[in-house]
Amino acid sequence: MKSKKIISSILTVTVMLSACSCGKKEETTTTASETSETSAAEVKTETPELEGYNILWSDEFDGDAMDESKWSYDPHEPGWTNNELQEYTTSADNVFVRDGKLVLKAIKTEKNGMDYYTSGKIKGQNKTDFLYGKVVVSAKVPEGQGLWPAIWMMPQDESRYGQWPKCGEIDIMESLGNDTTISYSTIHYGEPHGEQQGTIEKTGENSFSATFHEYSVEWEPGEMRFYTDGELVLTCNDWFTAVQGEDDKPYPAPFDQPFFVQMNLAVGGNWPGNPDATTDFSKAEFEIDYVRVYQKPEYDTNVSKPEKPFREALPDGNFIRNGNFTETEDLTDDVDWKFLLFNDGEGAAEISDGEMIITSTNCGTEEYSVQLVHPDLPMRKGHKYKLTFDIKADEARKCIVCVSAPNAGWIRYFPDTSIDLTTEWQTFEFEFDMTEKDDNNGRLEFNMGKYGDTATIHITNVRVEEI
Repeated sequence: MKSKKIISSILTVTVMLSACSCGKKEETTTTASETSETSAAEVKTETPELEGYNILWSDEFDGDAMDESKWSYDPHEPGWTNNELQEYTTSADNVFVRDGKLVLKAIKTEKNGMDYYTSGKIKGQNKTDFLYGKVVVSAKVPEGQGLWPAIWMMPQDESRYGQWPKCGEIDIMESLGNDTTISYSTIHYGEPHGEQQGTIEKTGENSFSATFHEYSVEWEPGEMRFYTDGELVLTCNDWFTAVQGEDDKPYPAPFDQPFFVQMNLAVGGNWPGNPDATTDFSKAEFEIDYVRVYQKPEYDTNVSKPEKPFREALPDGNFIRNGNFTETEDLTDDVDWKFLLFNDGEGAAEISDGEMIITSTNCGTEEYSVQLVHPDLPMRKGHKYKLTFDIKADEARKCIVCVSAPNAGWIRYFPDTSIDLTTEWQTFEFEFDMTEKDDNNGRLEFNMGKYGDTATIHITNVRVEEI
């Protein structure tokens, strides 16, 4: 099949989409200078060049107000999405330029005797949309419970593949104000909802609220690479989109259409939780130093989804590696067993004498606050599986077990199941049918948080096998 190449310009995006609407692939090779709507004279001289790329557009925020030739205000009422509390406004109190930086400011006020929040959100839709390229943004996030800054991208035409998540979403950076040592990069897609996420940690004087950091994504046909300060955070190349019950759309849908950059500072919502008495709104400012979008002179769109064969079971039929804990492991990496703490959970895990031993000093606020997981379980639609393990605790307590889908909206292939532990070894056995789309990344979870239980847990002889 001939390779189709698209050129780097906003105008070319429109032409390419027209050519592709019937599903045909045609060879088109043009240079960016022939059609680009952003001339070199319009690009600021201080915008640095990147080898292999041309600058498409940039905003260094050197004026005295937001450049409305590149950005639009995006006003929304409270609760518009994610149960967030803020009203996004067009007020210069919420969106303004100061000292060469764009500021999105959250403000706490009062309305009808209740706390009321306003904030800023801007988008480049229908002004600076583009198809493929590298986005580079320098920003500093605010600190404070309930604050949720984001740099992200959505498709110019959200209806092309269907409403979210079928349309696709590219999250270059998100951070939560209650813990600004972590930054998240994520893509959303599909139906059922699929997602892939990478994180990076910066502590102390280098945290994401203490200083400016540079966030970027290299978006190409068939692959996306996310970076923070030049460090690779996440690589994605195996997404999909479909209407529930139908075949997937041709790859690389939905990320084969023009997207635009947007930035906002949310207040509250399902993920960060609501502000509290510790949230200092005098400092609730999301500062952006620059946004730069680059493109290569051309892109080869003749790409195929990588073939990722399902992992084979061990010779004894077990998909769990080191299930009897005869080998020591690094429990902080992403290989085989991993121990995790979230939301005030405190504890430790070690492998000793053929057991996984988990000690807790604080159960945290969520079931997953103290968590032991084993990823990369091949789950095939229509197949039946059996989960078995031996477990005990130093005192009677609860533990929740499941097989989850980190890349498919955290749905459960084996549902959250609470088990009562005693001081004697018990063997638990569960059978379950896999009824969802094939997934090579199922995850076994032992969740040990939330319920006031901190007694030490011992686990061994863990098996997941197909029956």
